[in-house]
Amino acid sequence: MTFIWSEISFLSLWYERAHPTLRQQLKELVSSGRLEIATGGWVMTDEANVHLYAMLDQLIEGHQWLSNVLGVQPVSGWSVDPFGHGAAVPYLLQESGVKATVVQRIHYAWKQWLAEQQLGDFQWRQVWDSAGDNDILCHNRPYDIYSIKHSCGPHPQICLGYDFRKVPGEYTEYTIKSVPIDDHNVKKKAELLLEQYGRTGSLYPHNVVLVPIGDDFRYDHASEWDQQYSSYHRLLTHINSDPKYHATIQFGTLKDYFAEVQNRMRDYPSLQGDFFVYSDIFSEGRPAYWSGYFTTRPYWKVLDRQLEASLRSAEILYTWAYAWAVQEGQARVVQLLEKDYEKLVRARRNLALFQHHDAITGTSKAYVMHDYAIKLHEGLHDTLALAGEAAEALLLTRAAMAALDHRAAPLHHLHPDFERSTYERLPRKLPLAIPRDQPRLIVMFNSLGQRRYEVVKVLVSSLDIRVTEEHGHEVPIQINPVWNDTGNGMAILSSQFELLFVADLPALSVITYSIHHTSRSTTDLRASVYSNNYAPAPDQNYSPPFETRDVLPGDIQLESDHLKLLFDGTTGMLRSITDKVTGRVTQTAVRYAAYPSAQFKSGAYLFKPDPNSREPEEDVLAGAKPRLFIHSGPVASELSVMFGSVLMHTTRILHVVHQPLASAIYMENVFNLGARYNSTETPGFPPHFRETEMFMRIMTDIDNGAEPTLYTDQSGLNMQKRVRVQRIGIQGNYFPITSAAMIEDNGPGRRLTLLTDHAAGAAAWQQGWLEVMVERRTFYDDARGMGEGVTDQKRTVGRYWLLVEDTQGPEPVARLSLAAHHLANDLNYPTTQLINEGLDADQLNSAAHLITRPLPCTLHLMTLRTLPEPQYPSLLPSRTTLMIIQNQSPSCTASASVSTCNGLGDSPFPGTELTLQ
Repeated sequence: MTFIWSEISFLSLWYERAHPTLRQQLKELVSSGRLEIATGGWVMTDEANVHLYAMLDQLIEGHQWLSNVLGVQPVSGWSVDPFGHGAAVPYLLQESGVKATVVQRIHYAWKQWLAEQQLGDFQWRQVWDSAGDNDILCHNRPYDIYSIKHSCGPHPQICLGYDFRKVPGEYTEYTIKSVPIDDHNVKKKAELLLEQYGRTGSLYPHNVVLVPIGDDFRYDHASEWDQQYSSYHRLLTHINSDPKYHATIQFGTLKDYFAEVQNRMRDYPSLQGDFFVYSDIFSEGRPAYWSGYFTTRPYWKVLDRQLEASLRSAEILYTWAYAWAVQEGQARVVQLLEKDYEKLVRARRNLALFQHHDAITGTSKAYVMHDYAIKLHEGLHDTLALAGEAAEALLLTRAAMAALDHRAAPLHHLHPDFERSTYERLPRKLPLAIPRDQPRLIVMFNSLGQRRYEVVKVLVSSLDIRVTEEHGHEVPIQINPVWNDTGNGMAILSSQFELLFVADLPALSVITYSIHHTSRSTTDLRASVYSNNYAPAPDQNYSPPFETRDVLPGDIQLESDHLKLLFDGTTGMLRSITDKVTGRVTQTAVRYAAYPSAQFKSGAYLFKPDPNSREPEEDVLAGAKPRLFIHSGPVASELSVMFGSVLMHTTRILHVVHQPLASAIYMENVFNLGARYNSTETPGFPPHFRETEMFMRIMTDIDNGAEPTLYTDQSGLNMQKRVRVQRIGIQGNYFPITSAAMIEDNGPGRRLTLLTDHAAGAAAWQQGWLEVMVERRTFYDDARGMGEGVTDQKRTVGRYWLLVEDTQGPEPVARLSLAAHHLANDLNYPTTQLINEGLDADQLNSAAHLITRPLPCTLHLMTLRTLPEPQYPSLLPSRTTLMIIQNQSPSCTASASVSTCNGLGDSPFPGTELTLQ
């Protein structure tokens, strides 16, 4: 018999505990071809929610383990369980050396069409690749699922009879149907099986059939190996020995299947695009759309991206610091970093594990999701600590470094400026006390290959402060109030304040900013504050640090040099955006509402609004009394609106000249459908928020067609065009996004782009609308495998950039603008912000730079990764580094004036060539 194995996470766990004899037997099975490693990723990754970095990182982790331990390189892909298939995975597989791949879960109508056209084997082509240079041969499994019941042919009840597992104590549909093959029944059973194989073969022009014999949780009893083999061996022997059948059947692997297909075919049709949204029909005989998991458990999806960003920063800093320490002969630093390499590997694997198609999707039971989150939190803790160690090593002066060597001291003086004791708690900023005699240092690492301007927020305990950059020059700051809910209105704290300033960070640099105590008055640096719900001063003699004014009746306006925003004065929601440079006004009415879930048909996997509901969507904020808060100062102006403990929505514009920040609008949602239900605060929500699918909709006057067109990103690799198909409902028109969605006028006009920091579902259900699902709470299981509802919602923060640009019209291949790419990179990979505890300011250099010039504007440093020592792949670093650079090819039709980037065409590495992947 022959077998395939896909996920390296489980194989590595077995291998670490296996006896050396078993390890050697595994290697012999692999080298002989009886066991093929397919795909070779750390997991069988989801393809809707996973961002490109994590998707690639789990593939690297798996392939590195295979190369170091087994000495093999996968040539076949096996992706049969993700709920829909995107274009990023086949691209990465092809780039990694995989020659052909298999997919399974695609819309039943696609399966029918591919069968009718005999297109089950095709070249999957990227939308931007007109020449087919990145094609990969793809095999679509023609039936519903990969189990034996659905693999031998079109009749599941017949196929059940060919599952020969008989384990004592098990009573299943296949134990009822199947009987072992013997001399008496072999002819009848062989001919019945051959008929099914023949029907399957007729779906392909080459008449070669791939029939998997397995399922989840199989071959876990020694008896099954013999049962399956002995019966199939009799069947194969009977068929192969009789020429009248005109058939040859053999055990084989994916590599064998594709080799035989390529012996019979040379030219294949090519298909572009992806296979979302997946829909099955076999459960109830009616379409069920798997678009719910795009959004399910957003708290976990945010946590995933936080670890992704933290791991990437730690990888770059670690690689930089380790290479520098080796080159400079800093033995103590080398020793410390080598000791902690194990933590880096563990964080990689924790992130990689969560990319599994039942993890990041939110489609595992609550206790399993809890375990996943613990691993993500552990990774966050370790990578932040590693980033601090590496940054400290890079900044220490020579005198301080000599003292470190002399004392054999650890590198433990740079820490995050927040605490997070468990994964269930949101990060809490720590207030910094500013001594009078020396400044507090803020250390920031820009992991991007381009110069960036970052809005830095620091919690401080004093109003009497000023900030200087690494050269000692003072920078503009703003001081905002920190609010506290007293139960009788919101009160401003007198002991904590929010400091805002814009940091100018060169490409791939560690930069220090200093917060000083000052005797100057800072009154003009304090934000102007307006609210409709603030508590009065406790007594007349108390002088509050901020003067709070009432919000005046009527609409509200926030304005900068570039933008003018108009808000509804009652709800606090955005109504329109005016570009002050061009004078163009874009209607952008923001609305929150919810679809009522169809019981038992909308759950962790599926999304379906209740067809029996009185209204197709619920105005969940109706009747609520929003609390408004406006802060406006020299750095930023923002409006926040609170709806009880369920939702706080913030809109912010920046008073800066730097693009693209000056022309973009920051939006933030803090939401919690797991909060205690209060019908007085939010009467529009159903009791206990049950069966609620809450979304944020932006209603514009953009003309994106009578059948509205939406563009969504494909795991951050490229954009995909989506055209509404009204007859399949909103559930069939929700698509996955991991970083971006956009709509634009059909001709020259405007483009509206929404950039997000976590995966979700998005739709354009009506002309000019762009909506993104925010949270889902369903009490009922949707019968797709999880066995329970989703009721473990947590207080979650979602961050967005909203960008309106002029455009010359749709392109043949949709792409984000350069400005949108840079804003997306800012969201995905925020600056690592550390505070100094225990070092004097003169013990740290003010800056460290990895490169002397920035990368060209369109090039993104995907990763800079220290590879493991082959003999000890989980423990020790090697002296080899992997660098991957992505060409984020921007749109040529969207306004280029919104982004400035120096360094275009400049190579930061003289005499070397960059490899673009």
